[in-house]
Amino acid sequence: MEDREIIKLYLERSENAIAETNKKYRKYCYSIAYNILHDTEDSEETVNDAYLGAWNSIPPNVPDVLQTFLGRITRNISLKKIRARNAQKRGSGEFLLVLDEMSELIPSGHDTEKDTEAKEFAQLINTFLRSLPETERKVFVCRYWYFDSIADISKQFGFTKSKVKSMLFRTRQKLFIKLETEDYL
Repeated sequence: MEDREIIKLYLERSENAIAETNKKYRKYCYSIAYNILHDTEDSEETVNDAYLGAWNSIPPNVPDVLQTFLGRITRNISLKKIRARNAQKRGSGEFLLVLDEMSELIPSGHDTEKDTEAKEFAQLINTFLRSLPETERKVFVCRYWYFDSIADISKQFGFTKSKVKSMLFRTRQKLFIKLETEDYL
């Protein structure tokens, strides 16, 4: 079923919307959740929560790209769960490793006065990503959006782990320079 038809089911409040979403996007949502949580049960629960989130969001929201919309909901729910889990116990995993790798580039703290600045920052990151060669951009997004492990990225792109690490390091350096020139650091 096409995305626009699935969205129409949501708008009509048809329960088939969830079933069709599950058929088309279960693997996608599960992989996002699992890459962050590394727990089968939590990942399954997160996928179901994402469907509920989509149900509660459509309407009033009508996503342009359903896959991206579901991915964002799944990612946000997963991140909330990992934060809650890590608040109870400090553990390791890709999530903490990724945050550590990006720590020098991510502004700390939250201030409501900086919401506009945060939007500008997001636009700057998007512009930066669009400027990268396709493979470099995809590797960067796999690591820092989907939280894929270095080993998984290596397999997916047919690169050695060393090449992936090097590529990510160079891309972070480019981003660092871009953020410095735009006075974000």
